Amino acid sequence: MTSKKVIEVFYDVVSPYSWLGFEVMCRYRHVWNIELKLRPAFLGGIMQGAGNKPPGLVPNKFMYMMKDLTRSSEYFGVPLQKPSDPFEAMFQKGSLSAMRFVTAVQEREKGGDKQVEQVSRELWRRIWTEDKDITEPASLAEAAMKAGLSDSDIEEALKLYTSKEIKDKLKNATQDALNHGAFGFPMVVCHINGKPEMFFGSDRFELMAHCIGEKWLGPQPNKSAAKL
Repeated sequence: MTSKKVIEVFYDVVSPYSWLGFEVMCRYRHVWNIELKLRPAFLGGIMQGAGNKPPGLVPNKFMYMMKDLTRSSEYFGVPLQKPSDPFEAMFQKGSLSAMRFVTAVQEREKGGDKQVEQVSRELWRRIWTEDKDITEPASLAEAAMKAGLSDSDIEEALKLYTSKEIKDKLKNATQDALNHGAFGFPMVVCHINGKPEMFFGSDRFELMAHCIGEKWLGPQPNKSAAKL
């Protein structure tokens, strides 16, 4: 078997499209011959660094996005629900605390990303399914508890996530994404023959598969394979 291609997924839990891309790449982790690396980063830093504007500042774009997420939820099999105030959830409260917390979980875990995956998913679920807060320490702790972390793991992550070490790590991950040309999330970077290829959004998986020499089996590959 040829060596696995390294694929990095840069994401932020405030972004619903990041959730779609995240879930698809996690599903394909054992379908394609890839080594998947989860890269939590800060979308606010990406938007500022790239000079991009949030879709909420363009009314027609924001209205389209809300409708598109309803369609995408069914297609991708991800339980997206519009928050009661999506503009506040996405652009006013922000996700800096949440992404620092995820980064702290990743720093503690070392040697794997199972907890990072589970905590990230629970944070997405809080904001995009349950319409709950993701900014307060108690909210972060509740998400981590649902993700299966122990009380001691949660306590350590809560102590760590406000440290300079974690702030710098999140900042560096965000800068790495910008260095690859990021202007929004999700962003997937496929390392092919020593060259990074960047794909933006949750609608480029078929093209990505072509570029890495794999087969796209739809958003839920196990279900698609069962029908063959």
